[in-house]
Amino acid sequence: MTEQPDQQTPLQPMPTDWQRALAVVAHPDDLEYGCAAAIADWTDGGREVVYLLATRGEAGIDSIAPAACGPLREAEQRASAAVVGVSEVEFLDYRDGVVEYGLGLRRDIAAAIRRHRPELVVTLNHRDTWGGAQGGGFWNTPDHKAVGRAVLDAAGDAGNRWIFPELIEQGLEPWNGVRWVAVAGSATPTHAADAGPGLERSVKSLLEHKAYIEVLTDQDPEEYVRTFLTGNAQQAAARFGGRPAVPFEVFPR
Repeated sequence: MTEQPDQQTPLQPMPTDWQRALAVVAHPDDLEYGCAAAIADWTDGGREVVYLLATRGEAGIDSIAPAACGPLREAEQRASAAVVGVSEVEFLDYRDGVVEYGLGLRRDIAAAIRRHRPELVVTLNHRDTWGGAQGGGFWNTPDHKAVGRAVLDAAGDAGNRWIFPELIEQGLEPWNGVRWVAVAGSATPTHAADAGPGLERSVKSLLEHKAYIEVLTDQDPEEYVRTFLTGNAQQAAARFGGRPAVPFEVFPR
């Protein structure tokens, strides 16, 4: 059994000696709720960040049929990414809500890692709940769990030429350069990025998901978004020298 980090232990600063990152999540808005403030700061510093989404979020709005919802949410995601300096957004076209962990998902993510050759890979909480380290809390969605777990495995798959050899036939040579996988939304974070410089842009970035936010809350959208994001950043500040922060659980490779 692995020892869990003490919830009062200070969070270490995120590594900064990297140039390229690949952020892999299940749905449009996953990164905006999780770590857009950090991404804004990274791109400001001249780093490259690419987004890879497993689905287009087409099953996320009850009042809009998937055929119409998918293109709408894709457009919102591209606009949202642009706000924080991300110009490249890719979709794997898995069906929203029924993503399954398996070889196909691992292969597709490993292929993207080989294409983009990141040193840092970012994903979202892969565990069963959004609760604390001792369990409890809200149940996580199947898509989040499947994609997060596949990302952790694919970071290793990408560097092994004997796993998914068909990728080499497609011209995708192994990439052993992933140095860290950082999980946003973890109940057991180990590191954090300063949220201050990118916080305002993270608010604007999440607000680009207008159609989705309008069905989530009766609050004014900006009030809802600002309260959520600043509250999360301030909560992490207690373990990051009093500075608003985006926490991550970092797995070195």
